[in-house]
Amino acid sequence: MSMSSKPVSHIVIAGGGTAGWMTAAYLANWLENTNIRVTLVESELIGTVGVGEATVPGIHQFIKDLNIRESEFIKATNATFKLGIEFENWVAPNQSFFHPFAGYGVPIEDRPFHKTWWAAKQQGYSAALAEFCLCTQLAKAGKFAQPSFDPDSRLAWYNYAYHFDATLFAKYLRGYAEARQVKRIEGKINQVQLDPDSGFICSLHLESGEQISGDLFVDCSGISALLIGKTLGVGYEDWSQWLLSDSALAVQTQSVTEPDPFTRSTARTAGWQWHIPLQHRVGNGYVFSSQFITEDQARAELLANLRGEGVTEPRLIRFTTGMRQDFWHKNCVAIGLSSGFLEPLESTSISLIQTGINKLAAFLVDYEIQEKQVAEANRLNRLEYERIRDFIILHYKLNGRTEPLWQHVRDMEIPATLEEKIATFKASGDIQLLEIESFTEHSWISMYAGFAVNPTGLAPSPEPGKMQAVMDKMRAAVGKGRDYAPSHAEFLQTLEP
Repeated sequence: MSMSSKPVSHIVIAGGGTAGWMTAAYLANWLENTNIRVTLVESELIGTVGVGEATVPGIHQFIKDLNIRESEFIKATNATFKLGIEFENWVAPNQSFFHPFAGYGVPIEDRPFHKTWWAAKQQGYSAALAEFCLCTQLAKAGKFAQPSFDPDSRLAWYNYAYHFDATLFAKYLRGYAEARQVKRIEGKINQVQLDPDSGFICSLHLESGEQISGDLFVDCSGISALLIGKTLGVGYEDWSQWLLSDSALAVQTQSVTEPDPFTRSTARTAGWQWHIPLQHRVGNGYVFSSQFITEDQARAELLANLRGEGVTEPRLIRFTTGMRQDFWHKNCVAIGLSSGFLEPLESTSISLIQTGINKLAAFLVDYEIQEKQVAEANRLNRLEYERIRDFIILHYKLNGRTEPLWQHVRDMEIPATLEEKIATFKASGDIQLLEIESFTEHSWISMYAGFAVNPTGLAPSPEPGKMQAVMDKMRAAVGKGRDYAPSHAEFLQTLEP
């Protein structure tokens, strides 16, 4: 029996953690004036991964959608501000570059700024691209200020995200959701009942004997993918031929300095190390490939490179990079790690939870499950995952290190979509963007400049002296803006509780 549409009056979320409580909070707010009920089932006995502590700027929209005050959110989650990511030792030892949540300069005579800069560089201009981005300059100086979106001060347009304690974030959202009628049930799911005719999920059976029936089920059970994978048998597409990391060791340390307003990603022997500063501690970890280093070696390398005393013991997380073939199948939507895993190199895990929830809300038209809408949601989800995958592969492909892992990823074949983007940029300086890109033109420019990939076919500036004078003015304005801003720590103290 085919169900071309099925009305929804009860949504059941399987699993808590960041994915479960973000979904519950969003649905509670979105469904406020309807009769649709939301129930979340989670077990205190099942731990959550709880290490996704860095975000991308889309998180603002999530907080805004829920009408949460930023200062209240920051206080509740011990959050700090994030202006981008510092990539250390990816190009070569002791060499780093910054990927900001912002663009560079402003167009001069209708020519995109990056092309003007690259042409000037080929004509002997020496100022680095990073000097034309206020966001980067603030980060390097350990400063933070709210961006200005005044059309007259285009150089002060930038974005920001947060670092926060994922456990506190889930707890905060749980309070938010429960205050808006979401029902939480404690318990472990030991069986999932399917409708014999349609193959839809009818109910979850708990170890306690309780049964919870619903119309739409959201799988937030993490890597185990209890509903979408184990029960409904939706396959997983393995991308580890391009993204070789399959393990991460996570550890928390005490803060030894004021928190940086950025995330650090430092290339190591067989992967990279993250450093995420919160107000009260620092999150650290080593994402590595077990083909190229043992767990003991990775642990030793991580512990040797920590700043500050450990608060926890390093905890091992194993994963397979890739995506669920469909994130929405019948009456089940996978949100979070059940729908896929991309290594956290560009802090996209929480963003993918958020966009997954947005697709659920956008494609649940008239609060009904409709086959055509489900198919379109799956198509967009696949594109989103593939685009992020390509952007992460880019970092590995362009690296300049000598160890076996790094040589391997530099020489490997890459997806045709990415191959073409790199070729287009090298030939013309053009940034080719496809449908559904999470990373804008500026992000690609940051990578090419950071890894010293230069376009060849750029027309030189007809009046190099004049161009360089205009650019120097921009640079000076960026420097002024940086000097004027308070330190990140000072800014955090000024927030209204």
